[in-house]
Amino acid sequence: MNDQGTAARIVAVAQRILIEEGAGAVSMRRVGDAVGITAMAIYRHYPNREALLRAVADRSTGELGAAWAGRPSTGGLEERMSAALDGFLDFALGSPHLYRFLISDAWAGARRFPEDFREGQSPAFGVIMGLVEEGMRAGFLRADDPLETALVVTSCVQGLLQQYLSGRFGMSEADFRALCHRSTWRIVDGLRA
Repeated sequence: MNDQGTAARIVAVAQRILIEEGAGAVSMRRVGDAVGITAMAIYRHYPNREALLRAVADRSTGELGAAWAGRPSTGGLEERMSAALDGFLDFALGSPHLYRFLISDAWAGARRFPEDFREGQSPAFGVIMGLVEEGMRAGFLRADDPLETALVVTSCVQGLLQQYLSGRFGMSEADFRALCHRSTWRIVDGLRA
């Protein structure tokens, strides 16, 4: 196996472990065993666990970005906003460990607001910011700072997801999704032009 192939395999295995069990389960020894190399051999590719987790984050956001870019862009603004929310909920509820790691866990190199978000390093946030900018240009939303407005729109759902994934909601997933839609539209309605 060549060095680039080994590095990619290491990240893929670390990503699988993180998705299935959470970031705490990702160790150099465990990844090495699953790849079929020693834990020490991983250090030739990644100087430490934090660098490996950053590579997992980069791979994951790249995959999410490709998936989000491939989403249909048809329909009116409101329909596309609802579809973006559904896509975000699909991701968060379908891969809760990865969602927590990318969105709320504290780790070295985690993306930071506002600079990383302004530079487009978050695929989901970039989609929402694009919709917000479009809504402002079309007169659907009041003119304001698109970055901060997108933050306002996304923060409510992120807070609800934290509570839901922590078992704080006694409702079905379908009811929770409906709550997220109602809450998001309450915010959007307050931002209308």
